[in-house]
Amino acid sequence: MKITTQVILGFAAAAVAGAAIGMLLAPEKGKDLQMKIKDGAQDWLNQFSSLLNTGRDVAAQVKSIAQQEVQHLKSELNEVH
Repeated sequence: MKITTQVILGFAAAAVAGAAIGMLLAPEKGKDLQMKIKDGAQDWLNQFSSLLNTGRDVAAQVKSIAQQEVQHLKSELNEVH
């Protein structure tokens, strides 16, 4: 799980860096560029936060299902013995 998190964060960081470089190289006024960067960063943070929350929800669901399956297997083993 740790490697997956690192890969996702690596892709996210690369996307942010690429977007920032693209904006910095675009021929625009300084104030317009600053607003674009600020708005883009805020949007990215909101999306990333939403993604993390979704990940937490999915992990909680997987944990619950796994616990139910373990309990089911335990009860089946107890019936066999």
